[in-house]
Amino acid sequence: MLSTMSPKVADPAQRVALIEAAARLIAEHGSDALSLRRLAGEVGASTMAIYTHFGSMDEVRRAVRREGFARLGAHMSSVEETDDAVADLILMGAAYFANALTNPNLYRAMFMDGPADEADAVVGVETFFQLVQAVERCVQAGRFDDDDTTRMATQVWALSHGVVTLHLAGFLPEEFALESFRSGGQNLFKAFGDDPRALARSVKRSARVA
Repeated sequence: MLSTMSPKVADPAQRVALIEAAARLIAEHGSDALSLRRLAGEVGASTMAIYTHFGSMDEVRRAVRREGFARLGAHMSSVEETDDAVADLILMGAAYFANALTNPNLYRAMFMDGPADEADAVVGVETFFQLVQAVERCVQAGRFDDDDTTRMATQVWALSHGVVTLHLAGFLPEEFALESFRSGGQNLFKAFGDDPRALARSVKRSARVA
């Protein structure tokens, strides 16, 4: 006689809890600390729950990277486009910083733990394309020099990541990190060719929105 009971549905909240616990273990102890039993113990789940949600520990690592970049992408996408492309780019930087403060373990883990394979290596590329597109808008608006936008976006990313990493590591208090973020960004945008007076107006506009 077949059972009439429905199969147990995987709890999405438990899946998120496992991802965040895995990110915390990677961030605090390195990827070698991520084991089946330790992860299950972190959230009070059975080891079978991990297989139910992910299938393997490699897939847990992939899920951490995907979740980290998904949250970063969501923060960056929350910036609405206006007629001031530079102000929008500044706000995108602020969103990047806010995401790291909101999800510090995921942020650390998605950059600390290398990709599991070639397919995993492309995770997060779309968030970089968001930044490239934002820089391209500044070029099209005549604010930045008509140059290699990928190179320029890489420099913006490097500045943002450097400041965030120093803050999360405890080397820069939040006030100093934010000031470094602002002043470093303004210096970079001037180097990209933006007019100082127009940049000052964009900074004020972004501050009002933020």
